[in-house]
Amino acid sequence: MSDTLRPRAALRTAVVWEVLQDALERRVEATGRLVLDVLDTGGGSGNFAVPVARLGHRVTVVDPSPNALFALERRAAEADVADRVRGVQGDAHGLFDVVERGGYDVVLCHGVLEYVDDPAEAVRNTVAALRPEGVLSLLAAGLGGAVLSRALAGHFKEARQALEDPNGRWGAGDPVPHRFTAGRLSALVEGAGLRVGAVHGVRVFADLVPGGLVDTEPGALDALLKLEAAAAELAAFHSVATQLHVLGEAPEAQGA
Repeated sequence: MSDTLRPRAALRTAVVWEVLQDALERRVEATGRLVLDVLDTGGGSGNFAVPVARLGHRVTVVDPSPNALFALERRAAEADVADRVRGVQGDAHGLFDVVERGGYDVVLCHGVLEYVDDPAEAVRNTVAALRPEGVLSLLAAGLGGAVLSRALAGHFKEARQALEDPNGRWGAGDPVPHRFTAGRLSALVEGAGLRVGAVHGVRVFADLVPGGLVDTEPGALDALLKLEAAAAELAAFHSVATQLHVLGEAPEAQGA
């Protein structure tokens, strides 16, 4: 577990960070370049961008919120990586109004697909930003986790509504416009021309365990992190994860 992530926040980010860090290392080996160009769409205040920059890579963050970009700038300065982090205002729909097409070794699309009008278009745009053999890290809300959480809270009608709704919404008051199954996310990645390299369930248990237990029971946080890591790759747990992570890999350039 990287020391760039705060321990409590690690419950939400540890699995994705480990997969992403491994993908970055593999791209460094494959390209022979120690410094990669990374694009973080919807990267906000830099939860992933700053740790990636601390590994030595150049990161461009695209986000529609000026406040988030201001926080990103401050956070990057505090981490002494301001020279490797650039924030630009924009979104997945108009991505190439603000960044270069085909200019990045790795693209992060975390927490974006839930809120865009056309998830398929957003995935196609992020894929178009990749260089040949580049890697897409895609993280989105899972349908099963929402159904389970509503049911455990006693909201059985809402749980069933989410299960039957094409977008996985539990009602008019649901703040999340889209939720996904592992199959649907994988299909979006493959439909955009990438190969699915790995699928992981994220926050399988973390959102169900009482926070007081994790904070006060000796060794509980570390044990829960290890449990999350062990369950993340098992398909049986993808259906109940709060989030799903798909790693997509681009093919080689034609004629290469």
